[in-house]
Amino acid sequence: MTTTDDAALKKSALLVATVTAFLVPLMGSSINVALPAIAAEFAMDAIMLSWVATAFLLTSAIFLLPVGRFADIFGRKKVFTVGMVIYALSSALSAFATSGMMLIAFRVLQGFGAAMIFGTGIAILTSVYPLGERGRVLGINVAAVYSGLSLGPFFGGFMTEQLGWRSLFLAHVPIGLIVIVVIIWKLKGEWAEAKGEKFDITGAVVYGLALLASMYGVSLLPELLGVWLIAFGLIMLLLFILWENRMRFPLLDIRLFTKNRVFAFSSLAAFIHYGATFAVSFMMSLYLQYIKGLSPQEAGLVLVCQPVVMAFFSPLAGRLSDRIEPRFVASSGMAVTAVGLGLLTSVGNDTSLTYVISALLVLGLGLALFSSPNTNAIMSSVNRRLYGVASGTVGTMRTVGQVISMGIAMLVFAFYIGHVEITPDKYPHFLQSARLIFIIFAVMSGLGIMASMARGDIRNQQSSALPADHNIDIT
Repeated sequence: MTTTDDAALKKSALLVATVTAFLVPLMGSSINVALPAIAAEFAMDAIMLSWVATAFLLTSAIFLLPVGRFADIFGRKKVFTVGMVIYALSSALSAFATSGMMLIAFRVLQGFGAAMIFGTGIAILTSVYPLGERGRVLGINVAAVYSGLSLGPFFGGFMTEQLGWRSLFLAHVPIGLIVIVVIIWKLKGEWAEAKGEKFDITGAVVYGLALLASMYGVSLLPELLGVWLIAFGLIMLLLFILWENRMRFPLLDIRLFTKNRVFAFSSLAAFIHYGATFAVSFMMSLYLQYIKGLSPQEAGLVLVCQPVVMAFFSPLAGRLSDRIEPRFVASSGMAVTAVGLGLLTSVGNDTSLTYVISALLVLGLGLALFSSPNTNAIMSSVNRRLYGVASGTVGTMRTVGQVISMGIAMLVFAFYIGHVEITPDKYPHFLQSARLIFIIFAVMSGLGIMASMARGDIRNQQSSALPADHNIDIT
């Protein structure tokens, strides 16, 4: 490939990855603002309403790793394209849902499409950009995610007020079709460094059951069934680990966690970080509309300040992680996140919007400093044939963390509010719930700082790495 062709390929990969990285978060953050309107139309209680977001996340979590491995073997571009088709189709179906359960079912399908997109997008970028340029492009990718998050609350509030919540899903259909055309037209080539290896179907099924049981069990707590499901999920996870250690071509090489310190602790830090932050937008959307009496559009304008900061600083943080050890940048981001969450622990009836916005700005800065350097560390710690698995792991840590984040919120809701709609007489209980949730998240972020610092240096690991073959997981 000539230098010109190589440059064109890099630009095309960055364009496609950036557009899709923008699209899915736009949907997620816009739906958060529309949740009260959806609850009113379908008479959904607080627990069931949270499943509109959680169903999408849970499905993504289950399929991200298998999809990443599948893409390593059969082609990342193929999987990426099919994922966009499924995402566009499920968006159209969601717009015509006639019940809360039907909407949740279509969100499951949408989550599967999103898994195919995010399980391959970062892997494609890492495939075409060398080590010294990855921090910059991953920063741009993360900025696209946060730009989607930035526009989502305003977009969701405006569309919900003017055209109804169904318009949010309909708007994504033509955008999805345009993205599919861009992929076919612009993104040339294919990447499948693990071609010829076997796909571990049994491992994928056991892994999926482990996550499904565990995450669904978390949502049912404090009911006894939830405890049993979590126990079953942990047993299945143990069986998965034992099975993978026996396989020549495992779904997930367990040595990535036992022999690769950077990969293991970076993944743990990502899990903690997303677990401590994802439900913030869900909680603040409800707080601003129920407690502060803002309209969906007004709430969206307040919430937009956090992802705007994230979008602005993410490319800078990514570029910085190309120059100095990512763990220092990411760990400082985790610390700033803890400060932002600490500020939110005191929200109440009389809290000013200025205070709320300030706390969200601090939180946004922390997220920006953490995400792209941490992703850079994960993707740069494995060899090329495992880029899909690493990308899937990044997505899995994010989505499982997000499910846990929503699970914590639902568990606290179950104790303080119960399975009822959030009416004015329940507002004091909602505030108690919100404060406790933010305290838990702040403590989690404190633990995340330690995990982030414990990863060690990428450059030291790379300098002592063994040559890569199908059994070596360190670059």
